[in-house]
Amino acid sequence: MGHHGRRESYPSTSSSRVDYYHHQRRLDAVAADEIAWPFGKLEGLDADEVRETAYEIFFTACRSSPGFGGRHALTFYSNHDSGGNDGGKSNQVVTKPTSRVKKALGLKMIKRSPSRRMGSSGVSSTPSSPVAGAGSPLSNTLPLYRPRRPMTAAEIMRQQMRVTEHDDNRLRKTLMRTLVGQMGRRAETIIVPLELLRHLKPSEFSDSHEYHMWQKRQLKILEAGLLLNPSVPLEKSNTFATRLRDIINSGESKPIDIGKNSDTMRTLCNSVVSLSWRSHNGTPTDVCHWADGFPFNIHLYTSLLQSIFDIRDETLVLDEVDELLELMKKTWSTLGITLPIHNVCFTWVLFNQYIATGQIESDLLCASHAMLNEVANDAKREKESLYVTILSSVLSSMQSWAEKRLFNYHDYFQRGNVGQIENLLPVVLLASKILGEDLMITDGESGDKGDITIVNSSGDRVDNYIRSSMKNAFEKVLEAVNAKSAEFERKKELSEVLLLSAQETEVLVMKERHHFSPILSKWHSTAGAVAAMTLHTCYGQVLRQYICGVTTLTTESVQVLQRAGKLEKLIVQIMVEDSTECEDGGKTVVREMVPYDVDSVILSLLGKWIDESLNKGKECLQRAKETETWNPKSKSEPYAQSAAEIMKFAATTVEEFFQVPIAITEDLVQDLADGLENLIQDYMKFVAACGSKQSYIPILPSLTRCNRDSKFFKLWKKAAPCSAGFDDQQHNNGTHEGHHPRPSTSRGTQRLYVRLNTLHYLLTHIHSLEKSLSMNPGVVPSNRLRFANTRRAQNNSSSYFEIVNLSILAACQHVSEVAAYRLVFLDSSSVFYDSLYVGGVARGQIRSALRILKQNLSQMSTILTDRAQPLAMKEVMKASFDAFLMILLAGGCSRVFYRSDHEIIHEDFETLKRVFSNCVEGLIAENVVDGEAAVVEGVIALMGQSTEQLMEDFSIVTCESIGIGVMGNGRKLPMPPTTGKWNRSDPNTILRVLCHRNDRAANQFLKRTFQLAKRR
Repeated sequence: MGHHGRRESYPSTSSSRVDYYHHQRRLDAVAADEIAWPFGKLEGLDADEVRETAYEIFFTACRSSPGFGGRHALTFYSNHDSGGNDGGKSNQVVTKPTSRVKKALGLKMIKRSPSRRMGSSGVSSTPSSPVAGAGSPLSNTLPLYRPRRPMTAAEIMRQQMRVTEHDDNRLRKTLMRTLVGQMGRRAETIIVPLELLRHLKPSEFSDSHEYHMWQKRQLKILEAGLLLNPSVPLEKSNTFATRLRDIINSGESKPIDIGKNSDTMRTLCNSVVSLSWRSHNGTPTDVCHWADGFPFNIHLYTSLLQSIFDIRDETLVLDEVDELLELMKKTWSTLGITLPIHNVCFTWVLFNQYIATGQIESDLLCASHAMLNEVANDAKREKESLYVTILSSVLSSMQSWAEKRLFNYHDYFQRGNVGQIENLLPVVLLASKILGEDLMITDGESGDKGDITIVNSSGDRVDNYIRSSMKNAFEKVLEAVNAKSAEFERKKELSEVLLLSAQETEVLVMKERHHFSPILSKWHSTAGAVAAMTLHTCYGQVLRQYICGVTTLTTESVQVLQRAGKLEKLIVQIMVEDSTECEDGGKTVVREMVPYDVDSVILSLLGKWIDESLNKGKECLQRAKETETWNPKSKSEPYAQSAAEIMKFAATTVEEFFQVPIAITEDLVQDLADGLENLIQDYMKFVAACGSKQSYIPILPSLTRCNRDSKFFKLWKKAAPCSAGFDDQQHNNGTHEGHHPRPSTSRGTQRLYVRLNTLHYLLTHIHSLEKSLSMNPGVVPSNRLRFANTRRAQNNSSSYFEIVNLSILAACQHVSEVAAYRLVFLDSSSVFYDSLYVGGVARGQIRSALRILKQNLSQMSTILTDRAQPLAMKEVMKASFDAFLMILLAGGCSRVFYRSDHEIIHEDFETLKRVFSNCVEGLIAENVVDGEAAVVEGVIALMGQSTEQLMEDFSIVTCESIGIGVMGNGRKLPMPPTTGKWNRSDPNTILRVLCHRNDRAANQFLKRTFQLAKRR
């Protein structure tokens, strides 16, 4: 127990150690919560065990230095000790008035009384001598009457490392006893835990439990350095490792036998020595590796570096830091530390201490930045893999901790500590630069496998910090406002939330401008503008979400928009003022800002209403497409019911549009008109989608030459008439119906008439819409440039629906044409194209067809409206004339004509003309009838010519069509193409007349010229 009493011979030091120990544990816990430890964990070892071992290694490395067992002690005086002490310093080595390290790091010297670094002088000159026995009543207090003496470096280090004097004395004695006569032995060759295990006896401890705990620590240190974190990779089959592991496991429950003759001790020594003196390639080496494996060595070294901070004020670095760091350098060979690694570790220790002490001493942050500049220089040169790993981990940890605060600096920095940003930013920016630009990872020992650069492409970090923090601050504002307004659920009350948010956002803008922007602008020329722009964007997102939920303009929504406009003006003013000194005048930031454009938002709300209304119109159109049957509702309403619904919708929309309580501009009217025009246009296309006339025109039969002896004429009366290709309609010949034929208009044709009525109905109601839009007194001129580019403004047109009006007229033409050709070629085919002149021409043969035609025209006039009849009648006339032409020129094998038939055919056509000339007065002008009949009359005139004349005319026009004058001998006339545009000067038309001419000359000409087949 005597040793125990001696251990507490410095009660003041011991008590301060206990106080510091508990406080340091608290600080370590805080630091652990806030910053990630970059060096990895050590299994089975806590911080105290690492610290005690670090001191043992440090003491061993410095054993020959003054104060650690050397002949003279190195003593230190307070930097401010003055007056009458020069004689006492004559035989001592003292510190310089200033510290080179502290000066380089920008740290202030400690200003304290001369007793700050003084120890008790009532002891022997050897620092290890005890002051009093265990039973001394003064063992727990420091006598005030004792004179003081300067403390040695060993005493300062012991105190800083929180090692008791008893443990220190025991270590000194053991090392002196162990290494007697070996003062020249290199420190890295001394395996400290092994030497201590060999020479420290259980009797030197207060009890067996204390010894067992101490022994277990030494064994765990050996395990950490040789087995868990070896510098030289360890093979799994290594027998020495197995034996060492077994000994360590056996020492868990009870102390191992360390006697000289103990097999366990012998095995332990052999195993440890063999494992320590291994090399990478297996060759003999003079380097001992037992504490230089990563991260074990870094844990030990950072524990040593931690001792530079004053135990009485952890924010201060000791003035003796130069001498202490110089002594720590002696451990480098043992721990495998290099200058670059030292610089990284020292940077980390300074930065970590700043955090652990509550971030109250900015000098520590500045010191870590100064060291980081050294690290930056090292990183450009040093590419060793372990160094790169350590550097990357340390910088990443520092960067992560700092950016967590900088990305949310409104929460972490308040008015009292906002200035710390100015010291923190250089650190994180430099760390990011090293990580992003200077750091290279080398694959392989020689680096011949290539380098992989760690690139940081985050861009302008300060810009990111500003944007992120402003977004987070705005979210907090929004959360606070929502918490106050949690009971607000209706739209009206939601607008109050937006108004309050705008007010708080304005406060946040001014706070940023006054407190943070002046600091951040040192690294970012437009910091204030970026912050304001970010808040503008954040509030804009909330505002847009609100606007998306607003369907109509209300007083509350207008207040929100006006308040947003006021906030935007303030933000724009700040952006302009903050960008005056920027190179581009802040144009880059301003371009990034999306204006609220409150005025256009109001207009867009109206535009949204227009879109919603038009969507309803599209739904109406879709229903029409799905349900329309083209049956008129009544005789008074002979149009499609869907058309009435579409136009009623359009009229209602226009009426509601002008009821909106804002000034309606011309461009808004144009927007509505364009939407309605597109809707009507789509409906018009649906109405006009009825096929084409080509689907009703028969296919032209092949050209053949007539043969009066053909079997056809012999069997005519027994044979069925040739089909024109329409199997879907079967009609009886009109001649069998006597004098009272019935109309042959099919239901499909009648539906086409309804379509035509529908188109004219659209035209009428579009005119009404036009008047409602153009003559409303509430429309005001538009000052927007877009209106000047509209079709109506460019064409000086007075109509909003010019395009659809023209389209409907074209659609009327198309539907009338399709209805006419269906009526003539399908509904009337049995009495017209399928039967007229079949088997020969007879006078009065056309009468039955004309009676049916007149009945069909009468029914058409009954169904169609007055506006639709002229065009429909004209198209029926054209279709009838085309059918008559096809009978004459493409009637197929059932029709043959003689020259003498010309007069009857001419009379029949004149009768057909009179049907249309004598219809309702003014429906079709006589000159229009004559113009359409001219082509047919020309063909009939050809039929009255002689065969020879026809052959001559054919040869002439054929040669002219191919560009030659007269056919030479031996050349044959080419077959003229069928153009479908028949007239008396068309070669194909003349050829067809010849093909239907029943005489020998035509037959021979066709056979000789074209080898046409004869009819059968």
